[in-house]
Amino acid sequence: MDYNNILITQENNIAQVTINRPNQLNALNSVTIAELSSAFKTLEADKNVRVIIITGSGEKAFVAGADIKEFYQFDVEEGKKLSAEGHQKLFDLVENLTTPVIAAVNGFALGGGLELAMSCHFRIASDNAKLGLPEVTLGVIPGYGGTQRLAQLAGKGRAMEMIMTAKMISAEEAANIGLVNQVVTQEELLSTCQKIAQKIAFNSSTAIASAIKAVNAGFKDGVNGYEIEISEFGKCFGTPDFVEGTNAFIEKRKPEFS
Repeated sequence: MDYNNILITQENNIAQVTINRPNQLNALNSVTIAELSSAFKTLEADKNVRVIIITGSGEKAFVAGADIKEFYQFDVEEGKKLSAEGHQKLFDLVENLTTPVIAAVNGFALGGGLELAMSCHFRIASDNAKLGLPEVTLGVIPGYGGTQRLAQLAGKGRAMEMIMTAKMISAEEAANIGLVNQVVTQEELLSTCQKIAQKIAFNSSTAIASAIKAVNAGFKDGVNGYEIEISEFGKCFGTPDFVEGTNAFIEKRKPEFS
């Protein structure tokens, strides 16, 4: 499929999705969200893709927010629909994707951009990154999972402060509060993500998919994460990867997962 607002490259088992609207600081409009949704579904279905890295084009921004011009005249029902469709099409999709997704956060990650980064399985930031949820300055709140995921990652108090003050924080501060895993220079950002992706790609993709499901379960209301872990642990025993991994360990060789 041809895309207008994103670029997709693939090297070995690692795919890179680049949001390519540099003149708009890679802002998320409806077309971009739809294209990202399609791309993630396609890449998840491709068994040759074991890890996905998502980033923004240019040096200024990962994603500087949503495209306000698209919704500033919406009424209550239209606003609710905008949020619900965004969750379903992209943000919840990414969080629950069975293929690991790494956010390479370069520059501004604001509003919907930070919400997209937080929906990824983890985040690596460049040292020039600025992260924040400034929606209250527009008379609205984060609507793509920001109120929930920021509290999960950084704690309730910090989430409340960031949302209420609309302040941006530096990459270093984001690392200190657990919002990003590590901070590197802009020049090292993609190569660092590639190195981590290569380590992930070496391991069992079926086991990783089960791990994603089990970890996510602990953050869902009404779901017992321990029970999901037990179930997913048991399922692993019925997979070819379990046979290969355990046999390789006993035979003192490196596993070759399918």
